[in-house]
Amino acid sequence: QVQFLESGGGSVQAGGSLTLSCEASGGGVSTCIGRPYCLYCMGWFRRGPGKERVPVALIDNHDARQYNASVRGRTTISQEHGIDTNTLRLRMDVLNAEDAGVYYCAAVIGGDCGYTMDYWGKGILVTVDS
Repeated sequence: QVQFLESGGGSVQAGGSLTLSCEASGGGVSTCIGRPYCLYCMGWFRRGPGKERVPVALIDNHDARQYNASVRGRTTISQEHGIDTNTLRLRMDVLNAEDAGVYYCAAVIGGDCGYTMDYWGKGILVTVDS
């Protein structure tokens, strides 16, 4: 079972910046991530107030990145392989009200970003103050 340690949420002024971190461990993280030919995809999803959960940014074993159109150009997702962990970072600039919500770290091990995520973090709240 993959476990996540999410951090970095909170209140941000509109126009400000935010960095979210997610350390993934356990499950297939140590046996797959960083190994050649092992597929995986990790990313951040957001559920805004009264809205469905949507992908914000994804990254895979090739370091290929995908971004939601609403954040493209002002958001960067990155990953850092540890010995038995993989740490995601999401940097978002020029935040606006639409960026507010609960952010979830998620992963699928053994599949690419076209697959449904198998593992989900508990979520971290981001509010944007105007």
